[in-house]
Amino acid sequence: MLKFEITANLRAIVGEKYYRDDQEALVAHSYDGTPMLQSLPDGVIYPASTEEVSQIMKVLSEYRIPLVSRGSGSNLCGGTVPSEGGIVMVMHRMNRILEVDMENLTATVQPGLITAEMIDHIEGLGLFYPPDPSSMKISTIGGNIAECSGGLRGLKYGTTKDYVIGLEAVLANGSIIRTGGKLMKDVAGYDLTKLLVGSEGTLAIITEAILKLIPPPKAKKTMLAMYKDIYGAARTVSKIIESKIIPATLEFMDNPTIRVVDDFAKLGLPLDMEAVLLIEQDGDPETVERDIARIREICVLEKADRLEVAESREEADRLLTARRSAFTALARLRPTTMLEDATVPRSKIADMVLRINEIAKKYNVTIATFGHAGDGNLHPTATTDARDKEEVHRVEEAFAEIFEASIELGGTITGEHGVGMVKAPYLEWKVGAPGIEVMRGIKAAFDPHNLLNPGKVFAKESRKRVVLQHG
Repeated sequence: MLKFEITANLRAIVGEKYYRDDQEALVAHSYDGTPMLQSLPDGVIYPASTEEVSQIMKVLSEYRIPLVSRGSGSNLCGGTVPSEGGIVMVMHRMNRILEVDMENLTATVQPGLITAEMIDHIEGLGLFYPPDPSSMKISTIGGNIAECSGGLRGLKYGTTKDYVIGLEAVLANGSIIRTGGKLMKDVAGYDLTKLLVGSEGTLAIITEAILKLIPPPKAKKTMLAMYKDIYGAARTVSKIIESKIIPATLEFMDNPTIRVVDDFAKLGLPLDMEAVLLIEQDGDPETVERDIARIREICVLEKADRLEVAESREEADRLLTARRSAFTALARLRPTTMLEDATVPRSKIADMVLRINEIAKKYNVTIATFGHAGDGNLHPTATTDARDKEEVHRVEEAFAEIFEASIELGGTITGEHGVGMVKAPYLEWKVGAPGIEVMRGIKAAFDPHNLLNPGKVFAKESRKRVVLQHG
């Protein structure tokens, strides 16, 4: 427990009921969406303004107390687990849309705003905010920024970093900085906005964001392509991109995923197929019709067994919802679900899918694969039981080999989930020892006493790489 004088100072800043150190609050904020990781904080605080965040950090900085900033805790890499104790700062009270600027097409929002609520509001005004993480009904904008979240529309529209053009943030010492603005051009010094996006709460606490908005597409069309050959499905992804067509959504689900999603969502998906592609194109009506026609041709050439085009927007939305529910559906199978996000160049999707299957067989583990195939971001997902230590070890070894295979194919260890605690031992595989040192230098410049989300991104010891042998 923290000293009485510290807790008294924190309560004085936010009010008695917005600082908690009772057991219920501590346990509730000791874990996130990552399985098998838990660590109790010393306290939980709920600020209501940037000034309160600044005052809190001045107190914590004086006493060298760690802080983990947190939204809804949907993180999947242990990024919001308070592994070194300290204070968890929950941003849900800072949840307002401060402004929608129709002249500059921007929205200024607070970090605790739920992603789907913001998107609904923006679309109600006739505008479009493309980033759409699968967790958007519970995730917050601040969490999206911390992880540079992607989503189903990332292939065509990009990810969170492409829409954050200005930030207000509090540094570890309590100083407030502002970066960017309602600008399409700004090269005044280093791009601190882009640096903070994806920094996982290790450099600063985001308290406000200016987001770029765009006009909505005029038309959409959604189709389902079904394959009895998984390689044909993966190859179709590469062929669509090679044909210079960039769909709004190009998602992949293998047979195990199809089965659990259909059982969960009751959509009548084809259970005899090895893989399905969920494809959506948007834009001008003529372009959409032309692209969908060409995509159909490609699917047929790659031996798609069946093709179905959604007859209505409601039917299309049901298909997209089914894909978003893949993780939830898989989580019903066994007590523990481990979801990863190995990412490769789009041209290597087919190779990566086959490698994942080989690795799962090698380690005798169950891995279902789905994901944003159009941008190379696959989600191999293992269902296991944390109580079976031997099986969990095999799953972990399988994922290590999947990361290795991803890098070998020109990819990366994480496309959107972040590094956090889970991927930290593998980060050097991707960026090399010099890259780690540069990142440590940036961390030290922002946070010299390592108070902000300590124990994340940088591993105490990097995992040794292995040389893969595969057929």
